[in-house]
Amino acid sequence: MSSLLQTPLHALHLELGAKMVPFAGYDMPVQYPAGVMAEHKHTRVAAGLFDVSHMGQVRLVGADAAAALETLVPVDIVDLGVFKQRYALFTNEQGGLLDDLMVCKRPDDLFVVVNAGCKSQDIAHMQKHIGSRCQVIPVPERALLALQGPQAVDVLSRLNPEVAKLTFMTGGFFELDGIATFLTRSGYTGEDGFEISVHEDDAVALARKLLAHAEVKPIGLGARDSLRLEAGLCLYGHDIDETTTPVEASITWAIQKVRRAGGARAGGYPGAAVIDEQLAHGAARKRVGLVGKERMPVREGAKIVTANDVEIGVVTSGTLGPTVNQPVALAYIGTPYAAVGTEVFAIVRDKRTPMTVSPTPFTPNRYYRG
Repeated sequence: MSSLLQTPLHALHLELGAKMVPFAGYDMPVQYPAGVMAEHKHTRVAAGLFDVSHMGQVRLVGADAAAALETLVPVDIVDLGVFKQRYALFTNEQGGLLDDLMVCKRPDDLFVVVNAGCKSQDIAHMQKHIGSRCQVIPVPERALLALQGPQAVDVLSRLNPEVAKLTFMTGGFFELDGIATFLTRSGYTGEDGFEISVHEDDAVALARKLLAHAEVKPIGLGARDSLRLEAGLCLYGHDIDETTTPVEASITWAIQKVRRAGGARAGGYPGAAVIDEQLAHGAARKRVGLVGKERMPVREGAKIVTANDVEIGVVTSGTLGPTVNQPVALAYIGTPYAAVGTEVFAIVRDKRTPMTVSPTPFTPNRYYRG
């Protein structure tokens, strides 16, 4: 265990009775004594506090930073307003996804958050390709907390009433009861919520201030996964990876018109020709949601077949959704079978379990858009 990295909140997790597991090179809490199911349900009705300090935080500094970053992502960064945040994708020459990330434009930099398992390669990728055009400055001294759920705004408003003015995918610098933070109204649960960047020296104090409110409970990686799956959100390395394109992954909403063929700043990023071709003509397979008709949970790796036992796809994430109270999954299946309402079967322990192609999210998103 000694080789695992620790977040600034590690000792607090132990104090709170967390069960710790290795994750992306870190010793992380998978659940607390209440258990995954209780943590999941609590986040949907109140407010859950997540330690996501293992993720990578990076500043891109310089007048050319936005245009430089556009050479690596198929996303509109140049036109992003100050304190506006956007979901973005690093692509490779085949149009596959190296990682997904969040980018927020601030007055003096672009604030970038990347996945924990990819952060070393993402930082190297940016330094190699755009380091001559802007400064690429990792900020490992910053911890990251996520407060998610319908009562998150009530709790944070007690520490600073101004945060309530933010809408989904906007951010700002705020003092929370005297602690300096940068926070965005965003998250990974489908609920309203906030992601809070704070100096590592203040992380425990801020976490304790938040946990002191009756609405807030600590939430581990187990519930984080079931919450994001019900919200229909991709997990890098499972639902998206270097072999999946944005079109196959059904995340083309992340590619703004200005960056598509015919747009003012079309192309110019790795894999643009592949992605433009698929945007125009479609892809052979597509990521879809699946809902099970029986209680049998369907896990990652399960094969998807037709009624005639023709193999048409594979599950990339699956669970028994605690909110929807039925098996839900994300899967890649052949495009001819991807229409909502299509009946398919998952192979679980050599038995067929019936599933239906379903729209996502499986439970309605409740982002605050003002």
